[in-house]
Amino acid sequence: MTEIEIGRGKRGRRAYSFDDIAIVPSRRTRDPEDVSVGWQIDAYHFDIPVIGAPMDSVTSPDSAAALGALGGLPVLDLEGLWTRYEDPEPLLAEIAALDPEHVTPRMQQIYAEEIKPELIADRIKELRRAGITVAGALTPQRTQQHWRTVVEAGVDLFVIRGTTVSAEHVSSRAEPLNLKRFIYELDVPVIVGGAATYTAALHLMRTGAAGVLVGFGGGAAHTTRRALGIHAPTASAIADVAAARRDYLDESGGRYVHVIADGGIGTSGDLVKAIACGADAAMLGATLARASEAPGGGYHWGHEAHHQLLPRGERVRVGVRGSLKEILFGPGRSADGSTNLIGALRRAMATTGYSDLKEFQRVEVVVSPY
Repeated sequence: MTEIEIGRGKRGRRAYSFDDIAIVPSRRTRDPEDVSVGWQIDAYHFDIPVIGAPMDSVTSPDSAAALGALGGLPVLDLEGLWTRYEDPEPLLAEIAALDPEHVTPRMQQIYAEEIKPELIADRIKELRRAGITVAGALTPQRTQQHWRTVVEAGVDLFVIRGTTVSAEHVSSRAEPLNLKRFIYELDVPVIVGGAATYTAALHLMRTGAAGVLVGFGGGAAHTTRRALGIHAPTASAIADVAAARRDYLDESGGRYVHVIADGGIGTSGDLVKAIACGADAAMLGATLARASEAPGGGYHWGHEAHHQLLPRGERVRVGVRGSLKEILFGPGRSADGSTNLIGALRRAMATTGYSDLKEFQRVEVVVSPY
């Protein structure tokens, strides 16, 4: 690895974002119709490598049903407004209408409402009735408190998602979540993250996770880099975690852990590059918040925006670009990569001659910053 001297007392490894890299065509091309973009995690197959982020501006029970019907995997935030309020629709509309200077304090008030276990169960059953794969997310801090309610309600996939999640959390105040023991005792597959380094991801894979989320504060609604000074350029992070997956495959005797890009994917080109760097699928936030079905009403925010002590996110305006179907499958109405994401992925794979996602992970990539 080439390190750059930042100063006499500090060196750092050069890391790359999606804007720093490009994909190189190969000697072979094929028809986009002959390309497969399906993937499978545990027993669950999905037609497209798209996961709806567990954020209130992205995933509601209704938008989850719509994404599931289109072949994606929606994940409901089980700490969001849908498990705090019987009817959160008026509050979602209020958040979208707030003046910028009032957003953070008002959101802190709204999200101070307690999470209700009975609403967790109700929302999971609502997803079940929609006939889709049921996935719900909790943060590590809330997992021990609510996991039993989630599992007993009938979730198919359990997601433990935080800004960063480690297999070795240390706390002097309380016994931390033992991920390895927790996942071993659970009867459903677990996706866990975020992780941004080879070592952190390898440790998460050793806990028995079925998938690892890759990212740290890189999403459109995060201000983590400004607030904490922490950031992991996504292209390098995915490539590092993909290397951990390869090494763990050998170490475990053939156990494949899925790598899921999470954050920083705003266009179809970013989705293509995420797969090219080694991701099996991508968790999309702002990209899907632009859909007319999204509950955010043209705005987007995450957990960090309403943290009670240290907000590290914002409510951002993303606008409405079309229906969920148009954003995923087109037809595209602009040339900025905000619509027809799956069509673009198919065309990129066809142009470079690859027939499925795992093959496409081997595509040649060059550093070409703009």
